[in-house]
Amino acid sequence: QVQLVESGGGLVQAGGSLRLSCAASGSTLSFNVMGWYRLSPGKQRELVARITSGVITNYANSVKGRFTISRDNAKNTVYLQMNSLKPEDTGTYYCAAARGLVITEGDYWGQGTQVTVSS
Repeated sequence: QVQLVESGGGLVQAGGSLRLSCAASGSTLSFNVMGWYRLSPGKQRELVARITSGVITNYANSVKGRFTISRDNAKNTVYLQMNSLKPEDTGTYYCAAARGLVITEGDYWGQGTQVTVSS
């Protein structure tokens, strides 16, 4: 059973940067798509960014130009570089992975890492 473990969250001032990491206990080569989701206070969980095995990336409009997702299959890790952070980026960030074409609730999910952006 593959496990995903996130790290890199924390408290940062607006305009700052953080880099989240998601390490898989097994090989990430078997995952067609990996992604980062965010759960913010008073909001539903939303997709922040996703990356396919073909290195195609998609981003939420709210983070385009500020966040970058990448994956290193040799290290079984996916990253989320977050720059120019805003208070509205505050939330719990979850890593997810799927062998199919889309990520569903039944696929692999991490426990989450908290990101807090102060104004």
